[in-house]
Amino acid sequence: MTDPAAESVLIPTGFDPGSYSCVRSLARAGVTTIVASEHEDVPAAASRFCDEQIWIPSAYDDLQAYKDALLGIAARPDVKTIIPIRPHDPYLFARYSTEFDRYVSLPTPNTELLRTVHDRMRLATAAKNAGVAVPETRLLTEVDDWSPERLIKSRYNLLTDSYLAACGVAESETVKTIIHLPPGEQPDVDAIVNEMKHVPIAQEYVRSRDEYVFGALYENGEPLATFQHRQIRGDSYTGGGGVYRETVSIPELETAGRKLLESLEYHGLACIEFMQDAETGEFVLTEINPRMWQSLACAVQAGADFPYYYWLLARRTPELIEHRYEVGVGSHLLYGELGYLLSILREDSPLVDKPSLLGELWAVVSSCYEMPRFDNLRIEDPLPFARGLRHVLRKER
Repeated sequence: MTDPAAESVLIPTGFDPGSYSCVRSLARAGVTTIVASEHEDVPAAASRFCDEQIWIPSAYDDLQAYKDALLGIAARPDVKTIIPIRPHDPYLFARYSTEFDRYVSLPTPNTELLRTVHDRMRLATAAKNAGVAVPETRLLTEVDDWSPERLIKSRYNLLTDSYLAACGVAESETVKTIIHLPPGEQPDVDAIVNEMKHVPIAQEYVRSRDEYVFGALYENGEPLATFQHRQIRGDSYTGGGGVYRETVSIPELETAGRKLLESLEYHGLACIEFMQDAETGEFVLTEINPRMWQSLACAVQAGADFPYYYWLLARRTPELIEHRYEVGVGSHLLYGELGYLLSILREDSPLVDKPSLLGELWAVVSSCYEMPRFDNLRIEDPLPFARGLRHVLRKER
């Protein structure tokens, strides 16, 4: 066990790419790192910067058991905070704040704010009120005109009993299904509701010039650090989390991100996804994730050290944050690039034109040569990449 006189951070994770950046960042700052997972072979725990690994139950199997396990570790005198990596984490921190606050400092959204962030219907309304562009959004069961291009996706970032009466207190689920509907195609609404286990939303499909992430850390409505990157490739050719991105600094994007977060009097981490409308150039909101994000490595490598910023806020020393980052820095999630290429072979969309496989293969190879920065491939710390690659190959088999 870690020395109780040390100052430790708990990092609950699975195969989440951002957790490795958290381990490296905080270890460099002299913080003892504890990785907790239901898997024995998570990449972050293989890092030479990881001080301790602890087994915990899966949040998907039993949300209450997961919460109790986090509380048990948080009760240790050396543990000062918990990094929110998974969608369950900020939800549990908010719902059981009185229990967690006994042991650790957690600068994360409260229950009311989190409900707006998690509920895409409420978030769309909040964005409109803040003067931030958002696609037309309505419940699937309320759509009566199927002539426009639309996307169907989950209403909630995380399905729990707080949002759905049918869920038990120990149950949780993330629904990542996104259905692309061409003009005039009417879906089987009942079948989709049954599959997604709730009434999802239907959104106007916005043809975009580019996709962006606006990352931020806020304290009671005030920005402590903000960051931007342009997503060049995602998990799929149709979109998804970024697997290759480059840092940018665009005043209009900064304005849109800040207007939204300040109108919400935001507190904690925020990863906001925006599209740039191909016709108007306007930045259009996609969603907010109130936790560390998949492409965190790009921010950290550019100098925006959000894991350390979060630690400083948790330790109530936000004045020590010296925020800056370099524009034009790119980073690759290598096995994510593989998934991007495979999506061209396996997926089809009536709304997104499929690129050439050979053309995209050349784009991946050439960008790796021109920008040889990688999320978790380090010569001096090779095991996290090896574990991550092994996990991906097992899934493929």
